Amino acid sequence: MRLKDIKENYNLLNSVDWEMTPEEAIALHLEWGPLRSQSYYNSRDNDNETVYFVINTWKQHPILTLVRRKGFDSEELGSFNLPKNLEREFMQGIGKYKGVYAVEGNVRDWLKKELEV
Repeated sequence: MRLKDIKENYNLLNSVDWEMTPEEAIALHLEWGPLRSQSYYNSRDNDNETVYFVINTWKQHPILTLVRRKGFDSEELGSFNLPKNLEREFMQGIGKYKGVYAVEGNVRDWLKKELEV
């Protein structure tokens, strides 16, 4: 899947939760931990589905990934490279640590512009 494919798939694009973080997705689907607001979610069962972007820095270059999580299942819908300037900025901003990060700041601004959201 390419960014263009996401942009043209209105149902998928409209299902993206731009505020979801990797930690919150785990709390929602795999644990009974705290969430941004208990009233935000109707229920916490296997029928809940969350679609969100993350940045994975475990490889040589950070990878932007669109994830669909439903219950205990997780599916990567697409993976994308960041523009080199954003890649450098992002890696400096996190101290070049390995991990999975929420999409925020300039990366989110760039992504929303690319997807025309």
